[in-house]
Amino acid sequence: MDITILIAIATMGGLGFIFAGALAFADKKLRVEENPKIAEVNEILPNANCGACGNAGCYDFAVKVVNGEAKINGCPVGGQEVVDEIARILGMESSQSVKLVARILCNGGLAEAKFKDGVKYIGPESCAVKTVVAGGDKLCLYGCLGGGDCVDACQFGAIFMNENGLPTVVEELCTGCGQCVEACPRGVIEIHPEDRELFVFCKNHDDPKRSKEVCKVACIGCGICARKSDGSIVMKEFLPEIDYSKLDISKIPFDKCSTRAIRFVHPEKAAELLKEEKIEVKVS
Repeated sequence: MDITILIAIATMGGLGFIFAGALAFADKKLRVEENPKIAEVNEILPNANCGACGNAGCYDFAVKVVNGEAKINGCPVGGQEVVDEIARILGMESSQSVKLVARILCNGGLAEAKFKDGVKYIGPESCAVKTVVAGGDKLCLYGCLGGGDCVDACQFGAIFMNENGLPTVVEELCTGCGQCVEACPRGVIEIHPEDRELFVFCKNHDDPKRSKEVCKVACIGCGICARKSDGSIVMKEFLPEIDYSKLDISKIPFDKCSTRAIRFVHPEKAAELLKEEKIEVKVS
């Protein structure tokens, strides 16, 4: 074999050995050891990677919670069980996890909403598509389009379309991840604490005359609820907005709402809350 070839092979081999040694040395000296608790926390997370905690995914949340950059009750999907486990791993005292659920703030289903004359939507059952195709076939420009995008977005099977063409939330399955909120082009879905009962089930900002024309159960902007609420409800563009930090439900004249746009999610629970105030709540 030519001596030149042998020299070249030896040179390349030597260089390879030197570079390999340098890389091994650098790996040993520059290596950043990961806190083993990160893997432990990540293991007990639901790994839904839904982003409800505000992070890119479950692993990102695990890193931040171990480093003290996120609260241990920051995963709404995991619930109290996950909070307790994280607290155990980190040697901390557990904190209360508030269960969050999605609320569909629109009552305008097939029976209540009014439809455009001579317009019949023919196309994919998708709210996103209906939004760009003349805004769908309902007259209301603010309400649920009934395409079921929220149902498709929910990876926990917590939403279904009822017979009236409106989404219904199965509270036991809902994790409050917020994927349905992102999927709704009309913004009629919001995430709230499970024990929050009083809502305005309408998003229509039209004047009273127009509101009545587009939906039987729309808020007509009369303002009775705001006038009697001691400041916890204010009217903005013909629609009541509730400040829950000030809310005293015993002072809200929900029984005066002619369209029942403002009401309780669970009237039977509200009835118990108001029993001592001797205020009647219709369970229907």
